[in-house]
Amino acid sequence: MKKKLQTRFPATRIKKIMQTDEDVGKIAMAVPLLVSKALELFLQDLCNHTYDVTLSRGAKTLNSVHLKQCVHAFNVFDFLRDIVSKVPDLGGSEGEDRPATKRRKLVDESISNDKDMKVTSQTDFAKHSGGGRGRGRGQGGGRMGNDQSLKFEDDSPEGSKSPSPENWSLSHEAATWKKAASHKGNHTNTELKVRDFDLNVELDENGEFATSPERELEGRPGWPLFEINDMKIDSDQREVVILAGGFSSNLQPLVSKEVPKALLPVANRPVLSYVMDLLESSNLKDLIVVVEGEDAALKVGGWISSACVDRLHVEVAAVAENVGTAGALRAIAHHLTAKDILIVSGDIVSDVSPGAVAATHRRHDASVTAMLCAEPVSGPSESGVAGGKDKTKKPACYDIIGLDSSKQFLLHIATAAEIKKDTRIKKSILCAAGKMEIRSDLMDSHIYAFKRSVLQKVLDQKPTFRSLKQDVLPYLVRTQLRSEIFPDEKTVEDNGKNNMQNNEVVLSQILSNASMPSFHQVYESGLNSRKTHKCCVYIADESKYCVRLNSIQAFMDVNRDVIGDANHLSGYSFSSHHNIVHPSAELGSKTTVGPHCMLGEGSQVGDKCSVKRSVIGRHCRIGSNVKVVNSVVMDHATIGDGCSIQGSVICSNAQLQERVALRDCQVEAGYVVYAGGEHKGETFARK
Repeated sequence: MKKKLQTRFPATRIKKIMQTDEDVGKIAMAVPLLVSKALELFLQDLCNHTYDVTLSRGAKTLNSVHLKQCVHAFNVFDFLRDIVSKVPDLGGSEGEDRPATKRRKLVDESISNDKDMKVTSQTDFAKHSGGGRGRGRGQGGGRMGNDQSLKFEDDSPEGSKSPSPENWSLSHEAATWKKAASHKGNHTNTELKVRDFDLNVELDENGEFATSPERELEGRPGWPLFEINDMKIDSDQREVVILAGGFSSNLQPLVSKEVPKALLPVANRPVLSYVMDLLESSNLKDLIVVVEGEDAALKVGGWISSACVDRLHVEVAAVAENVGTAGALRAIAHHLTAKDILIVSGDIVSDVSPGAVAATHRRHDASVTAMLCAEPVSGPSESGVAGGKDKTKKPACYDIIGLDSSKQFLLHIATAAEIKKDTRIKKSILCAAGKMEIRSDLMDSHIYAFKRSVLQKVLDQKPTFRSLKQDVLPYLVRTQLRSEIFPDEKTVEDNGKNNMQNNEVVLSQILSNASMPSFHQVYESGLNSRKTHKCCVYIADESKYCVRLNSIQAFMDVNRDVIGDANHLSGYSFSSHHNIVHPSAELGSKTTVGPHCMLGEGSQVGDKCSVKRSVIGRHCRIGSNVKVVNSVVMDHATIGDGCSIQGSVICSNAQLQERVALRDCQVEAGYVVYAGGEHKGETFARK
């Protein structure tokens, strides 16, 4: 007996509609059945893409504005543009947009057969592509230098250094994304009624209305979503690790024995406090903080014990210095027992919820999920070379990231340090995906969700791996289509290579036959689903702020932003002059503190001084006729009369004598700069 095609729309009603045209005549039942199934799949696809737009805008409910954006953003829905242009903007407003991560989604597992035609539904998590492009960048594929080319390499055993690449030229199709006009004021939910054809009415074979018991429809007026902050985190399922570093060489002379990297001040607060506030806002309160070096761990632990008491449960783990991020995780692996591990860099200042990354990881059942955000506009240096103007230059090259067409799966990643002229991309992954979008305007934010079993296996079997970004993540991306994550080399030589090729051919065929190819369809097909592994991404919305404090230039940028455009992260209340002057601070006559400035507790500023776009710490002593512009002055610093400081960092307890002029300089903690000197692009530190 043939199994009937199960559909969500009544085929008998569709047949009746089709036969209203006199020229059509009789229609075999198989035709409306196929039309019904096509309608169902199309609407599911439209709803999924519209929901991706909803998430990218940080909205709580899906409304007609998001539907219009979806139709304009995806070419496959071009034929709907005229139709949706006639739909009024109902069901929400710009002002209602709030972060959310879950929604209810129709699935067709509960449909019985055409005899019953009872439409039921069940909830499921929706897929989320994270289609935001990030802050401050153009649309589409990002940047590629004129002298860079993309090369594709054949599959070879891991570690092979002699591929035979070909040069390929990829055109970057600019993505068009228009923001809907802002709607102000309060809106009420409005229900639109369609009178012509009701596809949910059941008909028999003759087109008459069929009798069926009344059923109660599940209300979905706006597809309400759950707030990320309301999600309960199961400690047995997820653990959070903060990689706080130690005395980073990239940040010398700012770091010292007294101030490790995690305690560097951002608007007079340790950078680690921003990370902990971010995690706490996502209800992630059980944390493991990993610090490189015993001395640094003692400093960080002392601050945590005083600042986070009764708020968070924090364990501080000290590991050896200079072991790298992968080495630090390898050292504490015996402490990790949960199914998933959320790893957050201890130097990040952001308002992107880590809970959204964790939810994306769980929804896809991924092996790894990486958070991507826009490359900072100022371009903090990756080199970290101490001293001089080199620190303020934009990086010469950027990370190259390859995404699938849905922007959910990571197909390629190459760090800036590895890219010189050519970028090599595996042919097998490109063939399987069908399309690859190359982006150079996104950065890896160092927030990852890992499946613990996969991470543990990589760390155990690859003892030379030191970095999550440069070693572990690229390795998982390169090997995601293999029949096993870690094939035995002898097996590969004998049978494994053939099996891998056969598997990838089948994957490629599935994708090539799909109307909208994506890795999501492949993994849900069940083919080798237990043997391949997913590498997913969460792309932060362009309105979000996300910067790592991994260079001196980044340190300057973050301090400037947190008291400027990103002042919502500071936790302070700003005055009507858009600045922060502590009540205990003392200002001399004719002294001005401009907008986007901060003057800390107990600091004293003499007469006729000017402070612009700068942060001045606690208990600083600043003489008369001093100018401070675009600079950071840390706690207990002393600046003599007549000094001029621009684009510089003065560390704690440093002393500048009279009439010192500094431009783009860094002064180590406790260092004395003698009177009367003019310096540009210099670093003052003890040898």
